[in-house]
Amino acid sequence: MRRRVAYGLAVLLSVASLGAGAAGGPNSSEAGSTQMRAIPKDAWVVKVQPKHRSKPYQVGTASWYGAYFEGKPTASGEPYDMHDLTAAHPTLPLGTVVRVTNLRNGRSVIVRVNDRGPVVDGRIIDLSYNAAKAIDMKSRGIQRVRLDLVPTTTIAMAQPVSALR
Repeated sequence: MRRRVAYGLAVLLSVASLGAGAAGGPNSSEAGSTQMRAIPKDAWVVKVQPKHRSKPYQVGTASWYGAYFEGKPTASGEPYDMHDLTAAHPTLPLGTVVRVTNLRNGRSVIVRVNDRGPVVDGRIIDLSYNAAKAIDMKSRGIQRVRLDLVPTTTIAMAQPVSALR
């Protein structure tokens, strides 16, 4: 809405400024010449960037798992740590990075798939305790979510160099 107002105001001002110069007409010193004011290239340019919304990989119900599984081996072989930002998914390759968005409040978290699950039918992903806490679904237990695949180059840029060692 603000961009539309800014664009409309910019057009109005540019038209008004062009009309104001012509309203007085040429005086005797300018009678034979036509002068145009130079307008900078970017004077009234409003750049509009469309929001990039890709199709979600999956939309469905998520659940979370916690202390009972702490330290037990995951499908990837690493021990489950409920304080890591990890998840269990039935089909995504282990190591895949996914953005999970809580459709109730819009909060999202980026997790790494390191396990298989969920074991309950009708659920698309099981989140670690900390991941569920990050999107405020810990107290509800289950929640409708959106899954988006995240390119690994994005993750590498988002993490500090020390985390990549």
